[in-house]
Amino acid sequence: MVKTVMIPESLRPSDARFGSGPSKIRSEQIHALDEAGSALLGTSHRQLPVRKLVASIREGLGDFFSLPAGYEIVLGNGGASAFWDLACASLIGRRAAFGSYGSFSAKFAQSAALTPFLDDPVIYEAEPGFYRIPEYTEHADAYCWAQNETSTGVAAPVRRVEGSGEQEALTLIDATSGAGALPVDVSQCDAYYFSPQKAFGSDGGLWVAVLSPAAIERAYSLADAAKQTGSPRWIPPFLSLRSAIENSRKDQTLNTPAIATLIMLAEQVGWLNGNGGLTWSTERCARSAGTLYQWAQASDYAAPFVSDLQARSNAVVTIDLDDAIDAKQVIATLRGNGIVDTAGYRKLGRNQLRIGVFPSVEPDDVEALTHCIDYVVERL
Repeated sequence: MVKTVMIPESLRPSDARFGSGPSKIRSEQIHALDEAGSALLGTSHRQLPVRKLVASIREGLGDFFSLPAGYEIVLGNGGASAFWDLACASLIGRRAAFGSYGSFSAKFAQSAALTPFLDDPVIYEAEPGFYRIPEYTEHADAYCWAQNETSTGVAAPVRRVEGSGEQEALTLIDATSGAGALPVDVSQCDAYYFSPQKAFGSDGGLWVAVLSPAAIERAYSLADAAKQTGSPRWIPPFLSLRSAIENSRKDQTLNTPAIATLIMLAEQVGWLNGNGGLTWSTERCARSAGTLYQWAQASDYAAPFVSDLQARSNAVVTIDLDDAIDAKQVIATLRGNGIVDTAGYRKLGRNQLRIGVFPSVEPDDVEALTHCIDYVVERL
């Protein structure tokens, strides 16, 4: 039975959410939804009002990521998990090499292994808490890994594998929980893809990709190859990157998107750019993450899970608790006080807290959270 502990109001954060959703910006998004109710909600996504909204998102993200020449912002239906299958159909030619170091970084590799017209993937694995970027692999035409492993709080660098350029191999980066929270030079990859429900403070059901000219060319060439008689490749319309590119150039998606998701995404992109863009957002996340890591290091019952300082994420922070402290009780007590989204990843199975410190989370609230955790642990 969990002991009842009431945290004083003076200690509580002003906003008590530390997961993937936005905090104070949410009220502005709700206001934007209310204002857009009659003009956009329920409107066909192929009509001008919604297409203007999509155009503003593509332009805003282009500014946010400082797009290199020839790169494009492309949107599609489904989340990042849909993009894994889309990449298997539309970006990987024959064989891909993967970095696998957690639940989410492993899933793209699993999709490739199940794709009947691709060769078996080459997988470079690391234990949870570490990362491993794929190495140069003979006959590979794509290198794939996650910038941020959401399940473990590990962040990996985004840089091209040495020799991959000579292979004309693509670099595909899963950035769902990293995009907008971690620094990136998108010229170092060919597809930097993410869902908007993390740092971009929206809802799911959409993927966004920053695509290089090489990725766009690959999508078109594989689409042409799939049409050839006897080709084993199957690209259903929903998984056609070529179709997504062509629809995005018209500022729309293949199928009807959730308009509310687009409205909230546009509001968040505007908020981020208005405050200073990628530099501002990554510095803000680093400040919040630093508060947690420093608190854990100074604590006599907590410690950062990721031991390598260079691999610690500034988007998702994982903190191990001493075995004498039941993390489940701490999490339940925090939730009982309205402080939510601090649970560790269930499949990892550690006595752990996992805290999202995306740009929408106020750094002062992160500081307040540490005091609340201390207060709860002292009284359990």
